[in-house]
Amino acid sequence: MIVAGTVGYVILGFGFVDALYQTVTTITTVGFREVHPLSTVGELFTIVLILVGVGTALYMFGVLLEALIEGHLRQQLGRRRMERQIARMTGHFIICGWGRVGRAAVLYLDALGKQVVVVDQDPARLQGLDYPTVLGDVTDDSILQAAGIGHAHALIAALNTDADNVFVTLSSRALRPDLVIIARARTEDSRSKLLRAGANRAVNPQLIGGRRMAAFALQPHVAEFLDVVMHDETLDYRIEEMKITAASPLVGRCLADTALGLRTGALVLAIRTASGQFIANPAPDTRLEPDTILIALGTSAQLRSVRTHVDPLR
Repeated sequence: MIVAGTVGYVILGFGFVDALYQTVTTITTVGFREVHPLSTVGELFTIVLILVGVGTALYMFGVLLEALIEGHLRQQLGRRRMERQIARMTGHFIICGWGRVGRAAVLYLDALGKQVVVVDQDPARLQGLDYPTVLGDVTDDSILQAAGIGHAHALIAALNTDADNVFVTLSSRALRPDLVIIARARTEDSRSKLLRAGANRAVNPQLIGGRRMAAFALQPHVAEFLDVVMHDETLDYRIEEMKITAASPLVGRCLADTALGLRTGALVLAIRTASGQFIANPAPDTRLEPDTILIALGTSAQLRSVRTHVDPLR
């Protein structure tokens, strides 16, 4: 517009500097006097220049302001909505680190219908995720609280370094003494440190992957059966654990008396006693005590029936 206005005033007989000055004062609506008296044609040209120039300037300013405000506002509204969603969650899983391990954990939990919250300090990693996310350094307690650690079921520490995983484990255990914490360990030395820091389990993905590969080579059918049962979402069979609480009607009864297999169709593979001892293929006269863990194999409906017998009020 400045170029067009300057050319127009030059055509009307203004010098270059006077034409430029007249154009700038007209477009910016400063209101200074005309450099030279205007003819009727000059007045009409000035009116058009004002309308077009000021209109264009206001439009460009409005577009820029709208982009800034709407982008910021949309981002803030999205963040507020996500914060409210996380605040309403209970029994969810917090995944610390959106890397290969964290991504695999989220996909598995999501396939089972579990709620997850992903925490990472790299905004590019969280861009476009369909899961609730928290952007920030997970070693900061405020970030853990924003992820809903106060009402979460478990936390998976899958950060890049063992030092960060140890720190997150310590912080999480201090905030929630009863939280289930599963931490990634790159070395066996780190595994022991993570356990001392408060992790319920410290997992070395490379070690587990190597053992599974060896199992497929050694006993392919057994390994494939366990792999399908534990990880294939298309198969209805599952292995699940159920805890027998003090209020369970099964407390004090023998497995034979409960007749879980006959009533539900599920198979009790093993139990874990309150002391932590595993008993595979438990005998019919095995007595069920409080805090015993039942490990059963069956379809979704069969396992749901077992849970009903273990805890009818659940």
